[in-house]
Amino acid sequence: MRADTLALATQTCEARTANALRDAAQAGPRGGFVRLREEAALAQARAVDRQLAQGVRAGRLQGAPLAHKDMFFRNGELSECGSRILADHRSMQTATVLQRFDAAGAIDLGALHMAEFAMSPTGFNAHLGHGRNAWSDAHVSGGSSSGSGIAVARGLVAGALGSDTGGSVRIPAAANGVTGIKPTQHAISVRGVMPLSPSLDCVGVLARTAQDAAALLQVIWAADPHDPHCLATGTRDFESAIEQPLTHDVSIAVPAFDDDAPVSDEVRAALMRVADALACCGATIRRVAVPDLREAGALATLVLGAEAASVHAKWLRERRGDYGAQVLRRLERGLLYPATRYVDALRLRAILMSGFVERYLSGAQALLLPTLPYAVPTIEETLDGDADEIERRFGNFSYWTRGINYLGLPSISVPAGKSGNGMPVGVQLIGRPWSEDGLLRVAHQLQRSTDWHLRSIISQPLGTA
Repeated sequence: MRADTLALATQTCEARTANALRDAAQAGPRGGFVRLREEAALAQARAVDRQLAQGVRAGRLQGAPLAHKDMFFRNGELSECGSRILADHRSMQTATVLQRFDAAGAIDLGALHMAEFAMSPTGFNAHLGHGRNAWSDAHVSGGSSSGSGIAVARGLVAGALGSDTGGSVRIPAAANGVTGIKPTQHAISVRGVMPLSPSLDCVGVLARTAQDAAALLQVIWAADPHDPHCLATGTRDFESAIEQPLTHDVSIAVPAFDDDAPVSDEVRAALMRVADALACCGATIRRVAVPDLREAGALATLVLGAEAASVHAKWLRERRGDYGAQVLRRLERGLLYPATRYVDALRLRAILMSGFVERYLSGAQALLLPTLPYAVPTIEETLDGDADEIERRFGNFSYWTRGINYLGLPSISVPAGKSGNGMPVGVQLIGRPWSEDGLLRVAHQLQRSTDWHLRSIISQPLGTA
């Protein structure tokens, strides 16, 4: 059921919202929530009902139950960013993206689990505990937008906002079997969003399907006069663009993986299944070399480390003991990076992006890559070893996503079946800057011809509760 058919539902928006809040409360931490907005969400729902009773469309997302990573600020409400340092913090502004969802009639059910200050690709949080995968409590949820992946996969919300600085939307999307899109760098306003690395940070969305992701992205895609870094202009009709069938002039670049590529056999097999499905949809498959993302990933780590250390400099001096050990270790290392290396990393960015696009996307609409290099691991597996070993494992986990943030390219992760351990597998489609409509089109047409995205715990399209 789409959002514009909600008026035909037998229940009021208030009743559906009450049910959604009840389900989220009953799920507890396993549902991905850290806080519910019971009174505020019900007030939003009643406002939608009043508009519908007057025959007024409440907005294109009218009544859609959403929830968001706990780093999107709302005036007067708690925003703790998964941290002890911001415990009890109440913002004095509302994030632009939340304002746009509110204006579209969406219902904000509450705040979702996240890694401390968005600094873990597995969903680890020293203060809140681990994010628990929607499919298995024993496995990682992926991070840092852990709760966003969990809540969408469990059917508690129709969509969720996340942030993606090195894969933090795409990784939990892949780990939990949902769709997650990271747009072009600076496409979406970050006003009212806790920063980690301003040069790399992106606001993205997670949803059950590419169709729902397109609807959500369309609402938040617009220029923001209050955010000088936001580069979006005008509006984009993603929902219409995705309905165009794939034809032979739509070319998908697929790497010819060798034994040395950092990807497991079962993930490689899943990627080939997707390539075959896209060919059946009408796309042309074009073989390319395996991208080497080591340099881009290393430069992303340098930029993130230096900028995060700057963001946290005051707290590192005054509240060092309130950080979790893993986050503190990464932040303090960022203080040691030479300014010349940081400047070089920024200078090389456009050069490397241009070379990457020319080599892997020349004549192609999208490049098909893994999202995760191997099957979703157990929480225990990610904690085995000393601090250096754990951090190395973190780096491997985000190998295929981190460098894409450095290059500033848009990417969408979509479900691609399951691995031998029963956990979801995801693959990502990478595009040129500002090619979100093309990526969503490919993802949507793939999902029209396959059912990997439907194999969820509870299937809930956008606009239902």
